[in-house]
Amino acid sequence: MARLDPHSFCDDAQPQITTLDWHVTVDFERQVLRGTAALTFAAAGGGPLDLDTRDLRIHAVSTLGGAPVAYVLHAADPVLGARLSLMMPEGTVGVRITYETSPEASALQWLTPRQTQGGVHPFLFSQCQAIHARSVVPLQDTPRVRIRYTAELFVPAALKALMAAAFVSREVRGELAIERWEMPQSIPPYLFAFAVGDLVSRELGPRSRVWAEPGIVEAAAWEFEQADHMLSAAEALFGPYPWDRFDVLNMPPSFPYGGMENPRLTFLTPTLLAGDRSLVNVLAHELAHSWTGNLVSNANAEHFWLNEGFTVYAERRIQEVLEGAEIGALHEALGRRSLDEALADFADRPALTHLRTDLTGVDPDEAYSQVPYEKGFLFLKTLERHLGRPAFDAFLKRYIETFGFQSITTDQFVSFTRGALPGALEAIDADAWIDGPGIPPNAPAADSARLAALTSQGDTPPDTAQAAAWTPAEWQLWLQHLAEAPERVDCAALDARFALTRSTNYEVLVAWLELGVLAGYAPAVDRAAEVVGQVGRMKYLRPLYRALTRTEAGRARAVECFERFAAGYHPIARQVVGGIVRPK
Repeated sequence: MARLDPHSFCDDAQPQITTLDWHVTVDFERQVLRGTAALTFAAAGGGPLDLDTRDLRIHAVSTLGGAPVAYVLHAADPVLGARLSLMMPEGTVGVRITYETSPEASALQWLTPRQTQGGVHPFLFSQCQAIHARSVVPLQDTPRVRIRYTAELFVPAALKALMAAAFVSREVRGELAIERWEMPQSIPPYLFAFAVGDLVSRELGPRSRVWAEPGIVEAAAWEFEQADHMLSAAEALFGPYPWDRFDVLNMPPSFPYGGMENPRLTFLTPTLLAGDRSLVNVLAHELAHSWTGNLVSNANAEHFWLNEGFTVYAERRIQEVLEGAEIGALHEALGRRSLDEALADFADRPALTHLRTDLTGVDPDEAYSQVPYEKGFLFLKTLERHLGRPAFDAFLKRYIETFGFQSITTDQFVSFTRGALPGALEAIDADAWIDGPGIPPNAPAADSARLAALTSQGDTPPDTAQAAAWTPAEWQLWLQHLAEAPERVDCAALDARFALTRSTNYEVLVAWLELGVLAGYAPAVDRAAEVVGQVGRMKYLRPLYRALTRTEAGRARAVECFERFAAGYHPIARQVVGGIVRPK
């Protein structure tokens, strides 16, 4: 008897859930979901069963046959939420729980019409990673327990419900519509996802479509037109796509991430709509998760690098096929910069710079950083360079085939790799990568002619021809270089020449605004204050709020912005930004 996930009350000696049958009414007025969750077990059992919950109101628990089940909802742990303890009669094959969520559910964001693009209808979306599914459904909220599910959502008839699942039917009954969905493949609970709003779609290809609010669906369809092409390129690298469809949903501005890889329905931030298809590497990243993360998942947050390190590697391989190795090297360089920043942030907590981490008592959202992404990528790149690409590609396909639809630990990865590639891990000093701090000295460096040219550029602004030819990645790298000594930069002259404060590419814009704020350039400070009220993506909120808090005047501006805009941020983003503006 043991708990194998530090972030779940799930006990491996108790019955394991295999399917969820979910029936809920979406109540926009009260901002709650109310209904039932029927949980079926892998085998009949009896006795105790511990489930994960957060801020749920439990009304009743019974067996699937209707017999009452005794239960206790314990006091909440600040990280884990509240343990729901059931005492089941022998021979129980499953339980049905009648409950409702809280308006403060950490996985849900309820948007008023004013917070949407259309301004007429409300919007609801979920974000269950890492351990927020428990605020939506009482279940074993650990990636170790993969589930299939069916769902029935009662929503206002004027709105459309979407799920990261296969559509079954829609039935209108007066003012309500009943949307039915089914997920035939097993998923970790953090990939349970849905949205409700004024949504329409456009086809992108035989296996993909884009959903968005009507006012931006055409722009989204143009921006993500390459989705099916990306899908074919990824299959050539990693094997057959296992999820049938690759649809995407363009989210409201408050969505806290660049994307979320929910199978069959990837969520994407609207900040990707740059109008030039220059930011679709995020789409490639979420697609890559279809194999590394969704198909082969980390067993818990302590092995998160198995999801993200593999996925960054896979993303850059897709990008290399679509855009060439020169562009890929630029993104590698950007990744190394973000990794170095994360290492500096954890200077006083070096254990969080390991690939395998000990997160006992630590909220996964607080430990989140670029370390598992970029250090994990560098580790795999080191292994690839040692083996040669053909041998590494064969290994990667075998790894995916071996662990498909499983959730694994770092120990399982190591054991498999030692069997498949004898001596390889020892040759690259894998222990230093997996269980050591920082970056080992054998880490590969990004290298390309364009990157070398950019490095030799130094502080010199690009000429007209260079500026026109630079990709957003090159602008980012150059602006980040200038930000190392912002006092030397004539921001007014750069802005007059390149109109950077008016950039519509958020990657370029935020790199510029961070530099401008640090340099005390007033137009950049004002624009940064606008941007943190327009977007909820943490990748942009973090650097802008951090830059603002570097001076007393800027900190006052940051506090003012946070107090003004926090209500519109997703709960996860609100927690993160609050820690910057009001550190403990």
